[in-house]
Amino acid sequence: MRLTSLFVYSLLQVVPFLAFSAKVDSLDIPSAAMKRTMRAAVVLPEAYRSADATKNKTAYPVLYLLHGGGGQFSDWLKQTPDKLLVQKLADQYNLIVVMPEGERLGGYLDSPVQKDNLFETYIAKEVVDKIDNTYRTVRDRKGRVITGLSMGGHGALYLATRHPELYCAAGSMSGALDLNYKTWRINPDFEKAIEPGFARILGPLGSIPDNYAANSVVNLVDKIKANGQKLVIDCGVDDFLIEPNRELHRRLVYSKVDHDYTERPGAHTWAYWQNSLPYHVLFFQKVLRENGTVAQ
Repeated sequence: MRLTSLFVYSLLQVVPFLAFSAKVDSLDIPSAAMKRTMRAAVVLPEAYRSADATKNKTAYPVLYLLHGGGGQFSDWLKQTPDKLLVQKLADQYNLIVVMPEGERLGGYLDSPVQKDNLFETYIAKEVVDKIDNTYRTVRDRKGRVITGLSMGGHGALYLATRHPELYCAAGSMSGALDLNYKTWRINPDFEKAIEPGFARILGPLGSIPDNYAANSVVNLVDKIKANGQKLVIDCGVDDFLIEPNRELHRRLVYSKVDHDYTERPGAHTWAYWQNSLPYHVLFFQKVLRENGTVAQ
């Protein structure tokens, strides 16, 4: 016990002095599909920046990190208790981290009813192309991973499932994995508040065709199984989205789909997501290492 305490004490003395030098770029990414330009934040690890660009041909794997509903692209840099969390992870694992815009309730999908809401096309095609043509990236699914929180958790699994040629692994933190908000633990006032936003991109709940069911990750298990991607999913036990997460987990287990699923103490909060993200990046690092796409 005493040795362990001394080790922890020594570690705590060292950590504050570690220099994290990752750089944050702000990038304009036009969307021909939606006829507008949106911003993205890109974190470049210190190793990427410090190397002589004329000599260093090292390609870096990319983590696409999605924000939640009601948020914006810069959330992961501004809302975590530790404002340097993403930069530290980029430096630690030699990852490029891309945080694209998904708007307040874009859903990371191509809306069947709102023709200027084409965020699946934007993220999967236009953002990936822009990043690969701007930075030294691994231009292969073996070097791309994606995760996010809440709306972004659903979006990450949704995009990876529908575009297995792009991503080798995907994750979800507190994901809205069933878009039918009747399955969520929310009060009538919250339900009434979110209803117009969902109706804008999916039509009224209960209408035919059922766009909510068709676009919910919880109903895409057969496609997930066929893809064989590595998955990491977690949710706090006090989160209002816990039941859709449990339901997806049950269906994946029933269908014998390998995945990493965790429930931890916590709710729908930035404190929870700050704790969760390092686990996802560690999970992805193992996959990237197995794929031989870790930047050396």
